Amino acid sequence: MKFSEKLKKLRQEYNFTQDDLAEKIYVTRTAISKWETDNGYPSIESLKQLAKLFNVTIDQLISDEDIKNKEDLELKNSKINHYIALGGLGISIVCIICLFFVKSAIWFGVVTGLAILGACLYFAFTQLALTYYKDKKLSKKQQTYNKFREILSAILIFLVLFTVVRNI
Repeated sequence: MKFSEKLKKLRQEYNFTQDDLAEKIYVTRTAISKWETDNGYPSIESLKQLAKLFNVTIDQLISDEDIKNKEDLELKNSKINHYIALGGLGISIVCIICLFFVKSAIWFGVVTGLAILGACLYFAFTQLALTYYKDKKLSKKQQTYNKFREILSAILIFLVLFTVVRNI
């Protein structure tokens, strides 16, 4: 039985609504709903509180299948964050190039804003993508790639700011 099914069954056995359970373990009702529909998994602290509340062990709450599902979900989210970051990088690069050709003050402001937004997207989503890999044992190639992404984030933000200041 999956974690989501176990949680829903236990909640119903104790006659808790999702709101009741959320209140007891200090999370939102939305979190409970996500857990029960396999759209998310609780943190370790929430698992501890659930196990204590329902008088079961954490092992009884989760199974090997649940652990694999969580890792698959984290990997999927990490890939999505990676692609959003690359989109932000593309937006910034295009906007930085456009800044050299824009003459209108209004368009300069719009393109500058887009360049900064792209750089921020790249930086933020690169960091989100990397959080998945922090606890994993990575090969030297992967470690080098991750360091390169962090350095590229800093360079990109510097480039955007430099271009803006230079053209003001």
